[in-house]
Amino acid sequence: MHLTSRGFPLFFTFDLDAETMWTARDPEYANRPILMSQGAYGWKVGTDRVLNLLARYDIRTTFFIPGIIIDQRPELMERILEGGHEIAHHSYTHSWILSLTPEQEREEMEKGFQSIKRVAGYAPRGWRSPAAEISAITMPMLVEYGFDYSSNFFDDDSPYLHTIEGKKTRIVELPFRWVLDDAPFFQYSIVLPGRTMQAPSALLEAWKAEFDVLHAEKRMMMVGMHPEMIGQPSRIGVLEGLIKHALERGDVWMGRCDEMVEAMRPRLETAGR
Repeated sequence: MHLTSRGFPLFFTFDLDAETMWTARDPEYANRPILMSQGAYGWKVGTDRVLNLLARYDIRTTFFIPGIIIDQRPELMERILEGGHEIAHHSYTHSWILSLTPEQEREEMEKGFQSIKRVAGYAPRGWRSPAAEISAITMPMLVEYGFDYSSNFFDDDSPYLHTIEGKKTRIVELPFRWVLDDAPFFQYSIVLPGRTMQAPSALLEAWKAEFDVLHAEKRMMMVGMHPEMIGQPSRIGVLEGLIKHALERGDVWMGRCDEMVEAMRPRLETAGR
C-alpha cells in the first residue's frame, strides 16, 4: 500500500556539488583550472537546464547543496528557490566525513546549516552526506539540529523512521542505492575513481526497470543526480525519459522531499507502534 493517497512516491534529487566534487578529495585541485571547469559546468549550465525541464513538467524537487556553493552562487540559489524547489543540507565543503575530527564535522554541519538559512529563510529539513559516509556523531547531530529526514542509507526500498542511540525518532530515512545515482554511469575525470562514460540509454533503461519493480511493489524511488552530469545535453533526456515513463502510470507523486515526508510520516509513525 502506498504511504499516502497521492500515489507512488518518486523523488528527483540533485546534489549540486560543482567544484567540491574535486576539492573535497584534494584542496590542491583548486589550482587546476580544467578540473574546476568540469565542476563549474554544474552551476554555469547544468542546473538551469535541469530547472527548465522541471518547469516544463511543473515538478518541484530538492537540491542538496554544499554551503560553500550556496555562498558563492546566490543568484543561482534564487533561481532554484523561485522555481519552488527545496534546498537541503549537503555539508559545507563536501569534505569526507571520515577524514574529519568531531569538531570539524560539527563545523561543517553548522556552517552549511547557516548558509541555507541565509539564502532560503528557513532551516534545512533534510541532510545527505558527502560521499555516502557518516561518523559516530552524525546521526545524533541530525536529532540535535531538528532535521526531518535523511537520504543516505542503502538498506531498503521503502522509507522508515530512524532509531538513534536507542530511541525512535521522527527522522524519516529516504533510502537510495548506487544504481539510482547518475555518477556511477557518467562520472568521468582523470583524477576521480570510476572514470566511466556510459550511453544515456543505459541509465534510462536501468531507471525504467527500477521504477517498474518498485512501482509494482508499492514502495518508493529515490533518484540522485548531479547537475554537472545529468545537465549535459545528451543526458538531460534521461531525466525527461523517466518523467515521461512515470507519468504514463498516472498514480505517481513527484515533489519536494520535505513536503512528501510530512505527508508520509503519520503512516510511518502508526506502523511503528
